[in-house]
Amino acid sequence: MTRVGFYVVQAADQTRRLHVAARLADKAFQRGHRIFINADNEDQARTLDTLLWEFRPGSFLPHGLPGEPGSELIAIGWGEEPGGHDDLLINLQRVIPSFFSRFHRVAEVVTQDPETLAASRASWRFYQSRGYELEKHDLTGV
Repeated sequence: MTRVGFYVVQAADQTRRLHVAARLADKAFQRGHRIFINADNEDQARTLDTLLWEFRPGSFLPHGLPGEPGSELIAIGWGEEPGGHDDLLINLQRVIPSFFSRFHRVAEVVTQDPETLAASRASWRFYQSRGYELEKHDLTGV
């Protein structure tokens, strides 16, 4: 069954959400996972694409938008089906994508702005009512 982790940032800045997603992707990639990042929209996906190129000067995260080279390991989409990915889903949308349950793990990134908090609380209740294993991670200094 899918395990769901909520990664809670103590800031309202939406840029922090992208940095947390990049950090999660980096950590998961170093552990051998394949990742699908579900961005809110195409603009956010392209911003995240740029961020992953610059994220850590000493590392390289092979990634791409759907169909691009590198997307086999880390794909950045915005609502479309994740292709062959089923390992880790990093969800940046404020809704739960219909394909979430095919993944072994889901990471929901939570910031302190009212819209994200309300959506995250609704997502927690959704997952909890269906019996998914939930984890909460409070992130400091992010």
